[in-house]
Amino acid sequence: MSTFLSGVAVLLSTLALGCSGYVAYEVFTLRQTLNATSTASNTIPTQVPSPTATISPQATVSPSPASATTSAIISPGQFVQPAFGKKAEVELLSAKRIKDPETGNRDVVNLQMRIRRLATDGVVGSDIISVASTTARNPDTSVTYKGVALNRSTGSVSLFQVRPQASADAYIWLRVPDGINNLDIFVPDTAAFKNVPISS
Repeated sequence: MSTFLSGVAVLLSTLALGCSGYVAYEVFTLRQTLNATSTASNTIPTQVPSPTATISPQATVSPSPASATTSAIISPGQFVQPAFGKKAEVELLSAKRIKDPETGNRDVVNLQMRIRRLATDGVVGSDIISVASTTARNPDTSVTYKGVALNRSTGSVSLFQVRPQASADAYIWLRVPDGINNLDIFVPDTAAFKNVPISS
């Protein structure tokens, strides 16, 4: 009799253990469902601003006409001229109007150029491009403009010190009255650049 009762007790305890496990599983499943629901509700606000994300590309597209008005940007390879015959070439990189830091007037053009040595031999020490002596001319009135100051340019570039097929970048500030949008540029010992646009 005692063996039967102990068996019943073991069976009941086993059933109780199984029921508690099932209840624990159901609670766990219910908690997972609630977490998934709360996560979904949290992700909904992040999807709501998405219409502004589709609007923002239109905002970035709208400045494109402004870039169209800045058509005075020099394209790579647009202004290239030989220097010292065929020993070198000079490429204009940009001609941008800037404000004079001393006067505050926008009567300065920052002219940037790249001087590339082409010749492998025949270059002598006197083959020097005096960037500081660069001048500009108004193509409409033929008025000539010179550099702002010697310390507002890279000075001179010696081809002898530049390796063949290598290049050196240089710049000069030219005093050009505001309102002039094109210039003829004259770099020493280099063919002339005609109608160079000035970007602002």
